[in-house]
Amino acid sequence: MTNKLPLFHKGESGKIHFAGHKRLSSQIFLYTYISLVLILFLILTLRLFQLTIVKGDYYRRLSEENRIRELLIEPKRGKIIDRKGFIIAENIEANTNKNTDRLTSDRLYHTTEAVAHLIGYRQKADKDDMKNDSCLYKLKIGDKLGKKGVEKVFECQLRGKHGKKLIEVDVKGAYLRTLSLFPPTDGETTQIALDLELQKKAYEIIKDKKATIVGIKPQTGEIIILISTPSFNPQEFEDENEIVTSLYLKGEEKPLFNRVTEGAYAPGSIFKLVLAAGALEENKIDEKTLIEDTGILKAGPITFGNWYFLQYGKTDGMVDIVKAIRRSNDIFFYRTGGLLTPEKIKKWAEILGYGTKTEVGLEETVGLVPSPFWKDETLKESWYLGDTYNFSIGQGYLLVTPLQVTMATAAFANGGYLCKPQLLKVETGHAPSLQQCKKLPISQKTLDLVREGMKEACSPGGTGWPLFDFKPQVGCKTGTAESQSKDTLPHAWFTVFAPYDNPEIALTVLVEESGQGSDIAAPIAKEILKTYFERNE
Repeated sequence: MTNKLPLFHKGESGKIHFAGHKRLSSQIFLYTYISLVLILFLILTLRLFQLTIVKGDYYRRLSEENRIRELLIEPKRGKIIDRKGFIIAENIEANTNKNTDRLTSDRLYHTTEAVAHLIGYRQKADKDDMKNDSCLYKLKIGDKLGKKGVEKVFECQLRGKHGKKLIEVDVKGAYLRTLSLFPPTDGETTQIALDLELQKKAYEIIKDKKATIVGIKPQTGEIIILISTPSFNPQEFEDENEIVTSLYLKGEEKPLFNRVTEGAYAPGSIFKLVLAAGALEENKIDEKTLIEDTGILKAGPITFGNWYFLQYGKTDGMVDIVKAIRRSNDIFFYRTGGLLTPEKIKKWAEILGYGTKTEVGLEETVGLVPSPFWKDETLKESWYLGDTYNFSIGQGYLLVTPLQVTMATAAFANGGYLCKPQLLKVETGHAPSLQQCKKLPISQKTLDLVREGMKEACSPGGTGWPLFDFKPQVGCKTGTAESQSKDTLPHAWFTVFAPYDNPEIALTVLVEESGQGSDIAAPIAKEILKTYFERNE
């Protein structure tokens, strides 16, 4: 065996010299190299173990997800059709949206501004919408839902159920094949009560005004016309045109404001129908009661005049209830309101649907039916006789919506039933639907007297002169109400039902700050009724 050399030896001079230092350096380098290789190998082994064993399922799943893509398929939203089957809104075929991995379908509104406040519009669902979703088929991220009108009221039945499609793609994401398909369940077709032909006609008449028109079927409460102008285009919301929709939201004309249900106005002389019914039912007057039209009536220092005297300097002489409605005689109703008292006026206003929501489903205000208690609590002021006089002719603090007016008019047309307004088409006969209508505590005698006055109002000698020669015969009431600003013209009202003997339609027209109801609103109602009765059914 070869003897190992010593690491060092002592020289002649006594100095110590290290031996084999080159060999030692090589050994250290070798050991270090081998150690590094072993460490790297160990690291790679551990990493391989982690990738294949610990996280193997995870990475296999990622690989599959890169190869297999799930596309969410939006259901086709249900069609909205009018009472005769004309399509108002529908969805077109699905298109692939590569940015969201969804198969989407676009909603098209075939009629836009004319139906906007009734049909409404859609927008993207936010967190609150997702959280508060009460529909059977739940919202998904990125979905749209109805925000206004019919689109909102019938969201659950219009929505449908999502489907999905699994496809295989290559490394570039290009489609290779379909692996499986779970088709969506489309939303239900919704048939509303709207008469699209009448709706379009009415819109063309008032589109340049601040106005509302409401038409209903008196026997069922079906809304066949609902228009508020200025209007908007719901397609702009659907197409997410932020420039236009921002103008809608901020515009001074408030095109998104639905005057039919959200607007509160003094009704003027239309409210005299309520006073007449209340006074007759409370036995404050009867068909033989006569009140002299003196032209002027005083309440303390304040003077109240009849419109006929103020405009023409004339009076109507002795006036009974039918003549009072026919001539819209203020003196008769001032005195009758004094007999009835403000508390009883409020009572009968509420019986006929004022001061409460109609429960139509759309956003609405209740308006305001005042009383001495309300004035004391709210304004900290006493109620005076002059307040009762103003209340009696639909002025003062009283505020109503055009839809409330129409429902009250329908009650005189259908035999004393107050119906809940219906957005959907109702299949029923000619008698009021007892499920949606309630019988009011108004006698047939009272109904006959009020109806007779309304017939006379649209006959020669009445205030509804534009319909004097209209066939079939109608029952109507005009109204002219002061606006909030004294510098503008009054609001023009007109409410009517026709035919008189077998009413098929009750109609209310309001044109803001425009003038007399008989001059402005009545001719508009006549044009709509003409279209209704002259067309081919």
